[in-house]
Amino acid sequence: MNTAVPACREGASGRRAAVEQVVAGLGGRIEAMYFAFGADDLVMIVELPDNVSMAAAGLTVKAGGALRTRATPLLTLDEIDEAAHRQVSFRAPGA
Repeated sequence: MNTAVPACREGASGRRAAVEQVVAGLGGRIEAMYFAFGADDLVMIVELPDNVSMAAAGLTVKAGGALRTRATPLLTLDEIDEAAHRQVSFRAPGA
């Protein structure tokens, strides 16, 4: 019995269509999508409205148990500049 996900039988274009459906449904878009060798077989740059949307995508994709995902939020230069100018109170433990 063949239990392959339909997107796998359709090759790379089928996988992209499946990902686009999830991402577009959350109000986002795929900026880039690459297949790779090694621990990660797919690397994507996806733009979503917020981190909650990314969490929803991850939960949806992982629910079937067939995929493992990892998300790395990317920050713009302006966001890093904003973070650098924020005042943060901090005292190291034991100090």
